[in-house]
Amino acid sequence: MSAAPASFLRTLCTLRWYAVAGQALSIALSTVALEIALPAPPLWGGVAALALFNVWASRVARRPTAAPATVFSHMLVDIAVLAWLVAWSGGIANPFSSMLLIPIALAAPALPPRWVWATAAACLLGFALATLLARPLPHLHGDAFNLHLWGMAVNFVVSAAVVLFFSLRLVSALRRQERELALLRERFARNEGIVALATHAAAVAHELNTPLATMTLLADEIAEEAGGREPDIAADATTLRALIDQCRDRVRALASPADPGHAPGVRLGDVVERWQLVRPEVSLMLDDRLPPQLRVEAAVGHLLQALLNNAADAGHAAGRERVELRLDADLERGWLSGEVRDHGDGFDEALPFAPDGLFRSSKPDGMGVGLALSHATVDRLGGHLSMRHAEPGLRVRFELPVEPPAQRPLREPSR
Repeated sequence: MSAAPASFLRTLCTLRWYAVAGQALSIALSTVALEIALPAPPLWGGVAALALFNVWASRVARRPTAAPATVFSHMLVDIAVLAWLVAWSGGIANPFSSMLLIPIALAAPALPPRWVWATAAACLLGFALATLLARPLPHLHGDAFNLHLWGMAVNFVVSAAVVLFFSLRLVSALRRQERELALLRERFARNEGIVALATHAAAVAHELNTPLATMTLLADEIAEEAGGREPDIAADATTLRALIDQCRDRVRALASPADPGHAPGVRLGDVVERWQLVRPEVSLMLDDRLPPQLRVEAAVGHLLQALLNNAADAGHAAGRERVELRLDADLERGWLSGEVRDHGDGFDEALPFAPDGLFRSSKPDGMGVGLALSHATVDRLGGHLSMRHAEPGLRVRFELPVEPPAQRPLREPSR
């Protein structure tokens, strides 16, 4: 079962309606306008049967997948009806008899080889039966040969139009699939790098657990010894202890379940406060319009931290350590939006901008992980990430779907 035969099946249904209209018009012109004595009941019966079959086939074609055998069975109906009409209207003398080549031309690029050979065999059999069992055309007086030539010309134009229409649609579908495959390859390469980075981070987190515990004890001892004698040292030790606590929380978070359904939500305001503690030298202009009860996945907090760090690094390199952050949420629409603006020099024009690349950065000491992780997070959550130049710096905007906070019933305090 595949999506390509299903798409071809829908195309066949569209072409079949054109075939029904063209066959009905040809029969009407031949019997009414040109007054050719053709057997109307068998011809109109074949057209009606094809139209009724296409009504049913159009419903089947709505399915997302289809087997090549199903497509072949539908084409057998087209071949049988066309052979029937040709046999009742002159057989090989009918200028439209060569239309039995069209199913082969349509099946060749869309079906597996064995089904293409089966289609060719069915067309050959239909042509042979239409020739052997043909009812001769009545004798035409006057411009009979010119009429035959006109029929051949119409047959050529119709065949060329059908093949051209289908070929253009097929080429467009192939190009779209190539673009999708290229995008999937890029994402697969990026995700491989992220998985390798996560594996390494888990190993490093295990190794950092003991040093962090030792640093915590040392910071407490320094703060206790300084006491009231050296308040500056005591304050620095307290700040150091807070930073160590953050590192310990991050290390423990690496071992927490990755399932968003089991992970506790975080407040972006708390994320911004923790970031300011790590980067106190950066001037942050915050426009927070988030509802106080809104909690999001931890991955959104990591995304915000990565964008803030990139903005702070860009401003530091340009000597303008200033970052602007705007957060907003529309709970009715279920969207969270944010914009981070730095005051750096923008992208390095000598380095192509490749946000999906991992370990590629325009910063001299950067690893190129932050932007790649940001795109990976936005893709996984089904959001959007866009960038545009500002004077000076860049504006990075993200939009993510969020669920409204659940209305949890209040429990009575225990007595």
